[in-house]
Amino acid sequence: MKDNADATGLKDTLLREMERYFGDDARRIDHAHRVTAYATELLPHEGGDEIVVTAAAVLHDIGIPNADRKYGSSSGKYQEIEGPPVAREILAGLGFQNAVINEVCEIIGHHHRPGHVNTQNFKILYDADWLVNLGDEYNVRDATKLSRIIDRVFLTARGRVRAGEIYLGGASP
Repeated sequence: MKDNADATGLKDTLLREMERYFGDDARRIDHAHRVTAYATELLPHEGGDEIVVTAAAVLHDIGIPNADRKYGSSSGKYQEIEGPPVAREILAGLGFQNAVINEVCEIIGHHHRPGHVNTQNFKILYDADWLVNLGDEYNVRDATKLSRIIDRVFLTARGRVRAGEIYLGGASP
């Protein structure tokens, strides 16, 4: 993946590596697939770098097994510590450029804390992750409260619109 390789091939290769790493953890694998699908959907609207966003989306939670092993917790702060070294190893093994590896690792190392990284690539990954997680984190039955949360949490215009479509039945937040 030394240059801008075919995006479908890139995504498929990364997904296989992520699936291999997670093994039989179907929940984590499904989550990564869903986040990647939303990131892919947001990309054309938000103008991020396809290679960086795809790699970050596929690998954003890759630190969970080590976090569980080392700390007995998959808390976001531990994911952010343990994820970048694993992602770096996977990406380097696939021949990614150092600049891409560094940016992906920076995103993974902060993917639960907006503001530490403020790139468009980060914002797309962050919103894609929230599109999957929002229903688990908040009571989605209270539309007024949920609309305020969407306005506060999402960092991209398309992410907010998509969250409204998914969680508020098409109503824009």
